[in-house]
Amino acid sequence: MVKSEIRERLPEWLRRPIGKASELSTVQQIVKRHHIHTICEEGRCPNRGECYAQKTATFLLMGPVCTRACSFCQVDKGHAPQPLDQQEPQKVAESVRLLGLKYVVLTSVARDDLPDQGAGWFAATMAAIRAVSPHTDIEVLTPDFRGDRTLIATVVNAQPVCYNHNLETVRRLQGPVRRGAKYERSLQVLATVKELAPKNDVIPKIATKSGLMLGLGETEAEIIETLRELRAVECDRITLGQYMRPSLNHLPVEKYWHPDEFDRLGDIARSLGFSHVRSGPLVRSSYHAGE
Repeated sequence: MVKSEIRERLPEWLRRPIGKASELSTVQQIVKRHHIHTICEEGRCPNRGECYAQKTATFLLMGPVCTRACSFCQVDKGHAPQPLDQQEPQKVAESVRLLGLKYVVLTSVARDDLPDQGAGWFAATMAAIRAVSPHTDIEVLTPDFRGDRTLIATVVNAQPVCYNHNLETVRRLQGPVRRGAKYERSLQVLATVKELAPKNDVIPKIATKSGLMLGLGETEAEIIETLRELRAVECDRITLGQYMRPSLNHLPVEKYWHPDEFDRLGDIARSLGFSHVRSGPLVRSSYHAGE
């Protein structure tokens, strides 16, 4: 009842069908068969019907339980995370091969309980994918690794084509929204990636990317200031989407931004120099990432 009441309040532009069972079944069957996780399911992404129909998915590494307690996120939290499945990198790689993916996104829960916070697991999974699908481009969406330069380097050295780390919201709202994370630390993660992978003929260029959820109480001026600060650390790509409250236990929506407002913010982002901009109510971090 609670979920249906929340859904009924959504503006018309946020209502979309989940997709036909026949369109979803291929990806869902492969994911279940290999006992792996996707953020599409764990985060209840509104675009999973569209993405599954295109045989794409964003893989969630290191289990479905997060060690942090961000107040916007649907992913499970609040109890001990599971031991790592030592076969997960190979299972993800085989799923990529079976789906014939040319572009794959790897993300994870935060695993502050691990000695390397999961950085090595990203690298191992990328290596496993390349072993069976060498022409697949890989994007990563990582936690902040608590700003540890060595751990960020572990992922950078595995050479993803894009390194994504989300700010999620503006500076003023970081505390209540991203518990355990820090705005400046997240900016520094993106800056560190650029420092570790400069544009030269020896190390391939790695694009950096970040994302914001709108509707948590931020102002347009704060959004624009955040975009400027991302460009100041040479962030290349940006996603802007509407925050949608998963349940009454999560932060309330303060505003539903209109599609026209998203269009205007997208134009502003392009004018600031972002090379790839996705701005719309249903946009999420990995939406059309490979384009």
